Amino acid sequence: MSTELEIERKFLVEMPDLALLDVRRSAHIRQTYLTNGEGGSQRRVRMVTENGAVRYIYTEKVFYTAVTRKETEFDISKEEYDRLLEQVRPDCVPIEKDRVCFYYKEQLFELDAYPFSNELAILELELGFPDQEIVFPPEISVVKEVTGQEAYSNARLANAGAFPPEPEGCE
Repeated sequence: MSTELEIERKFLVEMPDLALLDVRRSAHIRQTYLTNGEGGSQRRVRMVTENGAVRYIYTEKVFYTAVTRKETEFDISKEEYDRLLEQVRPDCVPIEKDRVCFYYKEQLFELDAYPFSNELAILELELGFPDQEIVFPPEISVVKEVTGQEAYSNARLANAGAFPPEPEGCE
């Protein structure tokens, strides 16, 4: 189990040509939101398929600021995953996404592509401190920063099924 302070910024980007990036990992993720935990923490489970293997992951987040949160995450069994799915939030549909992780100038980027858009994607970067300078690869065209914008949370995107997401839905 890992519990750590996560500092992350998030960007809406034009979908790049992945062949031009230094891709290190790729996975398909099915992410399902659960009823909130103690103190309003956000809880979710993921089924992650990578290189033919399936992992199940439980995550709980407590949000401090738009870029800073405490995240507790650990692997769980298929049985525990199935049991936790009984606690699914009825107002949130699961989200499917394909994630590629790539490096550029010693920065690890995560690019999430969604089935509802071939043109746009969400790019995330974990930082050492909130105002750390970010150097984007030339292949990445940033449309806008969406850090802290609930409309671009995975939960909202799942319900909206589109970019830009509608202002109502799961948060």
